[in-house]
Amino acid sequence: MRRIVGIVLAVVLIAGVAAAVALGRNSGDSGTAAKTVRGVIGSEKAEFFADPDTVKALAAKGFTVRTETSGSWAMDRLPLKGYDFAFPGSKAPADELRRGAADQGGPLRPFYSPLVVVAHRNAAEVLADNGLARLRSDGGSKFTTQGTLLMDPYLAAAADDRTWQQLKGASGHAELSGTVFITSTDPVSSNSGALYLAAASYVVDGGRVATDAKAVERTAPLLRKLVQVQGAQQTSSDAPFRDFISGVGNPLVLVYESQVASLLMSSQRQEIGDLVVLYPDTTVSSDHTLVPLTGHGRELGELLSTDPELRKLAVRHGFRPQGAAAEFSAATADHTAYIDQRLTGVRQAPVPTAEVLRSMAQRARG
Repeated sequence: MRRIVGIVLAVVLIAGVAAAVALGRNSGDSGTAAKTVRGVIGSEKAEFFADPDTVKALAAKGFTVRTETSGSWAMDRLPLKGYDFAFPGSKAPADELRRGAADQGGPLRPFYSPLVVVAHRNAAEVLADNGLARLRSDGGSKFTTQGTLLMDPYLAAAADDRTWQQLKGASGHAELSGTVFITSTDPVSSNSGALYLAAASYVVDGGRVATDAKAVERTAPLLRKLVQVQGAQQTSSDAPFRDFISGVGNPLVLVYESQVASLLMSSQRQEIGDLVVLYPDTTVSSDHTLVPLTGHGRELGELLSTDPELRKLAVRHGFRPQGAAAEFSAATADHTAYIDQRLTGVRQAPVPTAEVLRSMAQRARG
């Protein structure tokens, strides 16, 4: 009798499990299974995607995201079969990527970040004393931590191969020697380096965006100086910024504002040292542009653009969400000594087409 009862209970249990599974299938319930998506991203977004809170927020929406880093302008040369999205640092390399991708709708731009120049205090003060920069009034504080890089005078100094030794006030600082230049990334492979050339070209050509080979030719001599004075260049803005924070390398480095803002909002703020943030009076904002290569890639891009928790995390990593200035302003309210929330007096230079910008970068590299 006990054996018969046991068999009956087992049959009932199995039937119940089968019914539950069938009910789940019929109701469309997919449980907690995540969609695993693969993407290639610019290195400036690596910490955002690696953040455990980002991983958790994505998992809550059913996504597991696997990323690999690449220079934005090198992405179109990668074998992207099997990837769900590519996420370069601006629209121009995204346009290149879209040409070879299956149509998954237009690109998405969840957030952006303007380019800035970080400088050590001594360098910033010498630039200001010689009319190449303007430091913000510090309200009586001993140190200035924010200012404006005046692009016309700076580019004129670059054209003349000006050295630190030729600038008044530099003689007392042994670390300021040699040609005055800004460290940037390789413009052929990296987004920030290419956008630096776009802004410089726009300024030196009288406020005209380069549209053809003649425009590239007009500005090529100066752009070549800006690049070749640096010697070997990195393919990512991460390494030069880390070198700067460590106190090594050139005293002027082009980075994304997001890198500075992220550091200020992190527990590593004590590493910031004597950093001064110079906003070029003519700059280019890096519109981080996700190119969906599959349907799941598009779903991820839409999620990054609209989900409140993911937007909050993007701000924590220093990015400005598209169409939501208040979110960034609130998060950086304690750091306005460094961060210009309203980008006061900053002019945005139009960016050339991908074809023209690539030609510009190649000419600058020689």
